[in-house]
Amino acid sequence: MSDATDTGRYLRLTVDLVVEVTDVAALQAAALKEIRHPEADLDADERQEQIDLVNGDETGAAALQWLIEPDHVLSLVDHIDEVEPREAMLGVEPSDGTLEDEDDPHDHDHD
Repeated sequence: MSDATDTGRYLRLTVDLVVEVTDVAALQAAALKEIRHPEADLDADERQEQIDLVNGDETGAAALQWLIEPDHVLSLVDHIDEVEPREAMLGVEPSDGTLEDEDDPHDHDHD
């Protein structure tokens, strides 16, 4: 039996999640609190750039991106013994409120 690390088999997991922002101002305030936190790994210029980005985004996408840790996504597969989580990347963008490609026959809902 071959060792899984020798085979180089990797799978990319794609998850689409649509959220409704009910209070953009509160979302932005929470993100700004994170950005201003002393442990945020930002210098003064980067901090101001992120503050301006969050304040200038009326959708709340920039704020939400500050509040979700990409590594939290890795916990989606922590309970599966046959896989080893490697890395996660997060992207947040405005949506019309529905998932795209809902008619894709390869989609599988696991609610």
